[in-house]
Amino acid sequence: MNNLIIVIPTDGQKGLDEKVADHFGRSQTYTFLNEKGEVIEIIKNTSEHMGGQGLPPELMKGHGADILLCRDLGPKAITLCAELDIAVYNCRAETVKDIFEMWQNNKLEKAGIEDACKNHKI
Repeated sequence: MNNLIIVIPTDGQKGLDEKVADHFGRSQTYTFLNEKGEVIEIIKNTSEHMGGQGLPPELMKGHGADILLCRDLGPKAITLCAELDIAVYNCRAETVKDIFEMWQNNKLEKAGIEDACKNHKI
């Protein structure tokens, strides 16, 4: 393995027990894991969606993200993640631990534009 960094949009600071945010751009925090499922860091969402600067995928890539595991995201976000070489997987898991284990056990498929959140389709 080549030391992948996995990012999950979250609602707080509880690490593996934290709830996966309903929409990644407006999550309170981003939880970063190594490929073993260990928490590397948890950062606040400082993107323009939260009054800061930059887009969420740019913020995540700045912290080394290779893989995004999330519940929902729009087509623009999926496209930007692809441009930044961040693989996207989405499903309806409840916690960081749950979504990571689903990815680790190959139960998730890579997301494409057709998997974008219905509320954000153009």
